[in-house]
Parts: sequence; C-alpha cells; structure tokens
Amino acid sequence: MQRYKATCAYDGSGFSGFQIQPKGRTVQGEIEQVLRKLHKGQEVGVTASGRTDSGVHARGQVLHFDSPLMLTGDQWVKAMNSLLPDDISFSTVKAVGSEFHARFDAVRKQYKYFLYADAVRDPFKRHYSAHVRDALNIEAMRDAAAFLIGTHDFTSFCSAKTETDNKVRSLLELTIEERSGDVVLSFVGNGFLYNMVRIITGTLLDVGSGKLDAGMLPGILAAKDRTLAGKTAPAEGLYLWEVFYEP
Repeated sequence: MQRYKATCAYDGSGFSGFQIQPKGRTVQGEIEQVLRKLHKGQEVGVTASGRTDSGVHARGQVLHFDSPLMLTGDQWVKAMNSLLPDDISFSTVKAVGSEFHARFDAVRKQYKYFLYADAVRDPFKRHYSAHVRDALNIEAMRDAAAFLIGTHDFTSFCSAKTETDNKVRSLLELTIEERSGDVVLSFVGNGFLYNMVRIITGTLLDVGSGKLDAGMLPGILAAKDRTLAGKTAPAEGLYLWEVFYEP
C-alpha cells in the first residue's frame, strides 16, 4: 500500500460540508465514491486536514489516502478529475511516507473570508462572498484585528459546539485588504477552533459598522464569553485557502 497526499479545491455551496453524514451530499462522500470506482468496488477512505461546514469553500484542502495502485501524480489527478463532479477538482497528488497524516502533520492553515459592502446585494456573488449593507470603516477593523494577533485563549470567538477543552490558539496573521469594492480578510494560524474565523469576522464587521469600538477587543478576549463577540459571519464567504506542512 502506498500513501498519497492530495490537494483539492471545491465549491462548498452544493455540499452539506466536507465530512460524510447520514444525510446530505458531502465532499468526502463524492471523493470516496470516485476512489471506490477506481479500485473496482474496494473502499478507500480519505483523511482531510480538517472539516469544513456546509457552504464553506476550499481552495487548498489537503487529504491523504492509501492505495495499492502505483500511479504517478499526474495520472491520479487525471483519473480523479475525469470522474469527480464539476464542483470538486484535484490539483496535485504525490506519494508520501506512510507516517504522513494530513490532519496531525499540518503546522499552519490559511483561511480567507470574502465580503462586499453595498446597499444592493449582488445575486452573482451570493454563494461566494458575504453581503454587508453598511459602509465599513476598514481602518477601525484593522485596529481591532491587531489585538487578536498572537497567542490567546479564543473562547469568546468559538462556537459552544467546540469539542476541545483547550481554547488557546496562535493567530499569526490577520490582514484586511480592499479590492475593487470587495474586502478580503486573511487568517493564518497554527490551528482554529470551530467557527473561530467566522466569529472573528462577524465581530470585526461590528467594529467596521460602528456597533463596537476597536478598543473593546482586548476585553472581549479576556472575558472568555462568546456572548460578547459578534454574530457568526455567513458560511459562503469562507475559504480554506492553504494548509502548510514542514518540508
């Protein structure tokens, strides 16, 4: 058996999330169905760097699987993409050592959140970017974001459904850029709690619209109280952009 590391992208708007569920179409379900066809009915499971929720997209999701088929990376990409639906695409596949683990070996992840502020919503962006009606004070959002960079207990910025007891994470980068009317928030960290990126985004949007003052962020962090942070931003603006591993 050979272990393979693969990178894939998917449009999350047509899925009930990455992970297989009793009901609903999932990314993992579609990928494993294709692998089953390539292995003549044999079950081949995939392990991803992490789960994404319903409606969340991925540009660089990483996964691994074990197979007796000795194909080159290009052959795997061609075979997978010929059978996968149009909303999933493999970009790379390469042979790795049996000790590689897509989830446990990840050292950093990058997420991006796309949104646009306009009085009128754009129907062509509805699945891929979050709509905000209020004009945003981007500089105030950047001031607030600066308080979140570093190692903190992010209890105030994660869902009550978070399964882990340890809420300490290191947010290495949080930048906010304006691009032709769109706003892009980029997060790089050593790990993220459930809904952490979307809750931080919702809180920064409250700062940008004047509902919160940027100087309130340290107090919200220290309080470890989810009710003090903003709403969870919509799923459609979130993308798992890249997963980083040691060379």
